[in-house]
Amino acid sequence: MKEFGQKHNKVTKNNTISPPEPVLRVSPWWLSPGASVTLSCEVEHVSAGWSFYWYKAVPDLSHKSGSYSYELLPASSNGTADNSYIIHGQTHTAGYVCRAGRGEPHFYTLYSQPHFVWSGDLHPSASLSVSPDRVQHFTSDSVSLSCEGNSAEWRVSRFLLPDFLSFCSDWGTMNGSTCHVQKIQSSNAVYWCESGSAFSNAVNITGHYDDELLLLSPVHPVTEGHSVTLGCKLRTENLLSKVFFYQNDTIIQSESRVEMIIPAVSKSHEGFYKCQSSGKESPQSWLAVTSTSRLDSSSFPVLVVGPVCVFLLMIFPLMFYFCKKSKDSSSISRSVEQNQNCFPDEIDAQHNTYASLLHGDVALYESLRGPEDPEINPEYANIEWERFHRR
Repeated sequence: MKEFGQKHNKVTKNNTISPPEPVLRVSPWWLSPGASVTLSCEVEHVSAGWSFYWYKAVPDLSHKSGSYSYELLPASSNGTADNSYIIHGQTHTAGYVCRAGRGEPHFYTLYSQPHFVWSGDLHPSASLSVSPDRVQHFTSDSVSLSCEGNSAEWRVSRFLLPDFLSFCSDWGTMNGSTCHVQKIQSSNAVYWCESGSAFSNAVNITGHYDDELLLLSPVHPVTEGHSVTLGCKLRTENLLSKVFFYQNDTIIQSESRVEMIIPAVSKSHEGFYKCQSSGKESPQSWLAVTSTSRLDSSSFPVLVVGPVCVFLLMIFPLMFYFCKKSKDSSSISRSVEQNQNCFPDEIDAQHNTYASLLHGDVALYESLRGPEDPEINPEYANIEWERFHRR
């Protein structure tokens, strides 16, 4: 297995020095959707006039070992004088690469190793599910990692903290879109799926020895308002004695049950959890909570007026029918005549309001959109990775 972040110059047979390999840093590693991501490219003797180039890593599944194409990021075609680059509004898992150049003619370093920013939120075109669905696993557990989405071909990647990247072919068996792992390594690692066009959500999985006590917590973020069940488990099936559950090192439940149910999760429930029982304490795992999206105030009138218009358009023919049937009754006739005189106007008014809201929304959307980005000729570099091996 190859270690990321090595700084080295290789001396060739002709006693010439090969280009250095820069080191890419990404902050933050775990993404809050829509947040900014900062890339930093470190090169020896950085003050000596380097220009920096920034790339998006695009998975290339044509090779069994890990391979990526590198697509030049906007505003980087001529290089940047600063060795940092900020990406605004990142929403999903992504990989990045950097390199540097200087002099005339331009001398380039090697490409850095790809580094990633991960998001736990489900991606509509690519998602990873884990079975059993939990963060903590015993090292003797078999685990299935399944990829779903708009692709016929997948690979499963693992980033073993702090700096090792490998793929399912190195530590599991890829069968279609599912990676089967017979034994989880005793480690803290991040897993995700890659297709030719997208990265899936990422999950954190930890492996623990069979004599440890484990906390059973979901591997994916939990949506606000949903229920979640936390458990406490030994490798043996023996019933545990009194179980203590902790959130951020504060005890929140101590009962004879080995489960704790939170019926409606809120943001206040987000945090680190662990359990204690039988003189043992589990490792702690992070429980992420995703906020429910609130209705946009500008769309609320459309949501209200639309159903009203539909209701009125449906009920008007019925009222007209009953009006004709009851025209001999003067009292009912007067009532229906009033409705006949009133409702068409109301329907027209409601329809006009609905139409103006729709057109208003389009106009507002168009006014908020910025000018289209100028066409960028992406620069690609197909980089074949050497196969990673276990340490």
